Amino acid sequence: MDIIISNSSDKPIYEQITTQIKNQIMNGVMQEGDALPSMRLLAKELRISVITTKHAYEDLERDGFIETIVGKGSFVASKNIEFIKEHQLRIAQEHLQDAVSVAKSSGISFDELLEILTVLYKED
Repeated sequence: MDIIISNSSDKPIYEQITTQIKNQIMNGVMQEGDALPSMRLLAKELRISVITTKHAYEDLERDGFIETIVGKGSFVASKNIEFIKEHQLRIAQEHLQDAVSVAKSSGISFDELLEILTVLYKED
């Protein structure tokens, strides 16, 4: 599993892990039933705390991306990927609605907001 941690990122390490694993699942790099490395192994590979990987795995499980079986490990969940994608789309829509509200109340034009969104989308 390829995960790249950036110490210069403003995102916490557990969130960087969570985001990258979610992306790998959503993009089909990781398939339903695929095993994730153990929390300890991932922590060792990334040279981070096991608590950090535990936090990431807990978030992934809470969001329905992985299932953890005691004594066996964590696996890509068998839930409907389209349902997960729809959930993520709703979250993005809520954030965009907040951005639109701020833009309107601040006199930021649609074109300016679109330019900001384009830059942010292509940057990450």
